[in-house]
Amino acid sequence: MAALKTAIDSDDVKRFLDSVGDDKRRADGLAVLELMRQVTGLQPALWRGSIVGFGSYHYRYDSGREGDWFLTGFSPRKQALSLYIIDGFGQYQQLLAALGKYRTGKSCLYVNRLEDIDLSVLRKLVRQSVAALKKQYRA
Repeated sequence: MAALKTAIDSDDVKRFLDSVGDDKRRADGLAVLELMRQVTGLQPALWRGSIVGFGSYHYRYDSGREGDWFLTGFSPRKQALSLYIIDGFGQYQQLLAALGKYRTGKSCLYVNRLEDIDLSVLRKLVRQSVAALKKQYRA
């Protein structure tokens, strides 16, 4: 079975965020770091691929593929700040309607700047998503 390309890395999260070249993106990353730390009550870990993840759970697909992944996380990418809401967005339509300016992928919330969104709504979104994953995976 092929290994996941993204796994926990021992590099220091703060050092990684300090290395982000764009001052605004770095500041947004540090703000999200603190927000997610407060909301989850978990310590961050750097996962390969420049993702700051919080907590972890073990998954197993019917195909037999399995692995470990983080409960929530983010990455201060050049194009946008990527926020990982792992269980998707279907059940969070009311929160998304109040969030502000963003784009989504399957489990990624893309935000150009933190000023574009309501951080209190983001807190609720992260809290609810992590609680749902913990319940589902007993993480």
